[in-house]
Amino acid sequence: MSLIKVESLTFSYPSSYDNIFEDVSFQMDTDWKLGFVGRNGRGKTTFLNLLLGKYEYAGNIASSVQFDYFPYPVEDKSRLTQDILSEICPLAEEWELMRELSYLEVNSDVLWRPFDTLSNGEQTKVLLAALFLNEGHFLLIDEPTNHLDIGAREMVSAYLNKKKGFILVSHDRRFLDGCVDHILSINRANIEVQSGNFSSWMENFERQQEFELTQNERLQKDIKRLKQSARRTAVWSDRVEASKAGAFDKGYIGHKSAKMMKRSKSIEARQQQAIEQKSGLLKNIETAESLKISPLIYHTDTLATFSDVAVCYDGRTICKPTSFTVRRGDRVVLDGRNGSGKSSLLKLLIGEQLEHTGTVSTGSGLVISYVPQDTAHLKGTLSDYSEENRIDESLFKAILRKMDFERVQFEKDISDFSGGQKKKVLIAKSLCEQAHIYVWDEPLNFIDVYSRMQIEGLLKEFMPTMIFVEHDRAFRDAIATKTVQL
Repeated sequence: MSLIKVESLTFSYPSSYDNIFEDVSFQMDTDWKLGFVGRNGRGKTTFLNLLLGKYEYAGNIASSVQFDYFPYPVEDKSRLTQDILSEICPLAEEWELMRELSYLEVNSDVLWRPFDTLSNGEQTKVLLAALFLNEGHFLLIDEPTNHLDIGAREMVSAYLNKKKGFILVSHDRRFLDGCVDHILSINRANIEVQSGNFSSWMENFERQQEFELTQNERLQKDIKRLKQSARRTAVWSDRVEASKAGAFDKGYIGHKSAKMMKRSKSIEARQQQAIEQKSGLLKNIETAESLKISPLIYHTDTLATFSDVAVCYDGRTICKPTSFTVRRGDRVVLDGRNGSGKSSLLKLLIGEQLEHTGTVSTGSGLVISYVPQDTAHLKGTLSDYSEENRIDESLFKAILRKMDFERVQFEKDISDFSGGQKKKVLIAKSLCEQAHIYVWDEPLNFIDVYSRMQIEGLLKEFMPTMIFVEHDRAFRDAIATKTVQL
C-alpha cells in the first residue's frame, strides 16, 4: 500500500489558453477502487494521460507504482489472443490467465483464436483479465462498459469489486455502485476524493449544493439589508455632522457623528465579510436545464410492426425470429447480448437494406429521427453540421449549451470533441427534429451522469414514441414502457 500524490498540478493543451487543471492537489491510496466521475470535457481522460506521463505539466505527481491503461492498444488484431496477452502480462502463468477468464465467464478457447474474431465484449474481458495480472501495477480503466450488454456489465462490475488498485472512468451509476469504494470527482472548481460508492457521493454532493444554495440566499438577503443599513447610517452621520454649525455643544454632536460613522464602517465590514462568504459558495454547482422535444402525432395507433424478423449474416440468422409492434406512446427497449442483432433491427426500421427474414412494416408517411451508435463520421463545425442536416442552428446550439457545452466549443472541429460531446451532438440533432418516432442506438455511450438524468427528465415529461438500445439499467428502468428480448 502506498500513496499517489498530486501536488499543485496545472495543465493546459498548447493550443488552448484555458487551464484544464489549475493548482490541483489531492492524494489517493494504491489499494483503493476509485470511480472517476465528472461532466464531459472536464479532463478525465487527460488526467489519466498525465498519470501515464504523456504530457508535460506544472506541479508534481508522485507515485511508486507503474500505471497501465485500458483499453490496451492492440495494433495487430489478427494475431492469436494468447500471444497478445503474453505481451501484456509476460510474468503471468497460463493457469492464472485461465482462472481470470473463468471469473468473467469467458471460454478459454478464445486464447487460441485471432483477437479480431472475439466480440467487443470478449475483447474487453480478456484485456482486463490480463492487465490485472500485472502484480503491483495500478490500472487506469477508461470507459469499459461501452461495448458491454447488461449481463456483461454486471459480471465485470462484480469482477472489479474483487480487485483493488484502479481508477475507473464510467458514467453508469449501477456499474459504479457495484465495484468502487471511493469516488474521485472533477468538479467545476476543484477535484475531490471521497470515500463510498457513487450513490453515497451523489447524495453528499447534492446535500452540499442544497446547503450552499440556502446559504447563498441568506447571504444575499444579509448583504442587501446591510447595504441599506450602512447607507442609512452614513446619511444620519452626515446630517448630525452638518448640524454642528451654530450648535451650542459642538463636542457632543461631533462625538455622536463619529459614533454613527463608526457604526456605518462596522456594518460595511460585516457586508464585505458576507460578500466574501458568498463568493466561496456555489463554485461547484451543477445545473441541468430542462430540455424540450416536439414529437409529431401519428394519425393511427400503430407506427411499426416487426413480424418474425431475424437478421442474417452470410445467410445465417443471428437470433431467433422476433415479432412486436410499436404503438403510439411506446418506449420500446431492445434487450439481448452483444451480437444478437439489436442495432440491425433499428437499421431495418430506418430503411437500411440488410439481409433478414420476416417483415418490417412502417406506417405511410412515418417520420423517423435516428441517433446512430457510431460517431466516427462527425467532423466540421457545428454550424456546418446543422446546415448539412437542415436543422435550426440557433436551436441546435441552445440545446448543446443546456447540455453543458461551453461557447468556445462552437468554434472547434467536431472531430476534436470528447466521446461524450460527440454523442451529445447526435442527441441535440435528434431533439431538433420533429418526428413520429425516435430511434436511438446506445445514445448514452460516454455521456456524463448529469446529462443522462437530464435526458431521462425530458423523455418522462414529453413521452415521445421511441425504440432504443441502451445498457444503462437505471436509464432503462426509468424510461422503457416495453422490453423486447432477443
